[in-house]
Amino acid sequence: MFSRPVLSHLIPTMIGLAMLAVPLSAHLSAQDFSASTIVAPGAQLEKLSGEFSFTEGPACDEQGNIFFTDQPNDRIMVWTIDGKLETFMKPAGRSNGLCFDGEGKLIACADEKNEMWSIDVKTKKVTPLFSTYEGKLLNAPNDVWVHPDGALYFSDPFYKRDWWKRGPSEQSVQGVYRVAKGTTTPVRVIDDLQQPNGIIGSPDGKLLYVTDIKGKKTYRYDIAADGSLSGKKLFCEMGSDGMTLDDQGNLYLTNKGVTVFDPSGKQIQHIEVPEGWTANICFGGKDKHLLFITASKGVYGLRMKVGGVGSQ
Repeated sequence: MFSRPVLSHLIPTMIGLAMLAVPLSAHLSAQDFSASTIVAPGAQLEKLSGEFSFTEGPACDEQGNIFFTDQPNDRIMVWTIDGKLETFMKPAGRSNGLCFDGEGKLIACADEKNEMWSIDVKTKKVTPLFSTYEGKLLNAPNDVWVHPDGALYFSDPFYKRDWWKRGPSEQSVQGVYRVAKGTTTPVRVIDDLQQPNGIIGSPDGKLLYVTDIKGKKTYRYDIAADGSLSGKKLFCEMGSDGMTLDDQGNLYLTNKGVTVFDPSGKQIQHIEVPEGWTANICFGGKDKHLLFITASKGVYGLRMKVGGVGSQ
């Protein structure tokens, strides 16, 4: 769906890129995936690393390298296709959710100043895109998805941060917004959820999934040619922090582990993750069949039969 930067040769030679010692991945308590239609035969969840404060926002580049955030430590990390952990950027604007756009730029929900950033991966040049809606400061962009036409859709819940020097929320709702390609003006497209969080769209750009984490529900919307939303439909009775889609149209939600629903909204899989909270998820690796999970202090991987369809 996206044209993303080629990094297989670039990442190891990036100026200023810090290499970290990475423990060998380890199998955890075995789960029974023998009847699974989506997990690879014989695969088990592996802990890839556990040296973080709170991991979030994974997004995969064209080669399969996975960028993710460690927000309390104000850094963006990379899990490379060679199984190495590297620091991409620190400080990183307290970045949270990430996604690649069609030009290979890394779009980051930069929580520190309530901004949305565009980052040139090759040069690490940061371009702040916007931070307000109708003249008032956004709550804080949390998660973002890039439509095939280049538009950004992002959730804007309010979570008070220790590093803020601002007052209470300036927005009347916790909403979802669209920003057309080539513009920097958010347009509110959802205003009736309690606390929208995870957001993902179908690879053909026709469907948008948004989770109301406080309302404990996930909804599906139709995306019109002009980018507007209609046909709001309850997809499942579960809230989520992050989410992803696979190449079969299955939707993956995160909270206490990972729960997978088929396109009709029927639960088909649950993946236990040994952390207090599972925040986000994406597909990556050379063949896009590595399910990469950010969960509190750790990151985890699981080999899958199914593959990823986009950046997230």
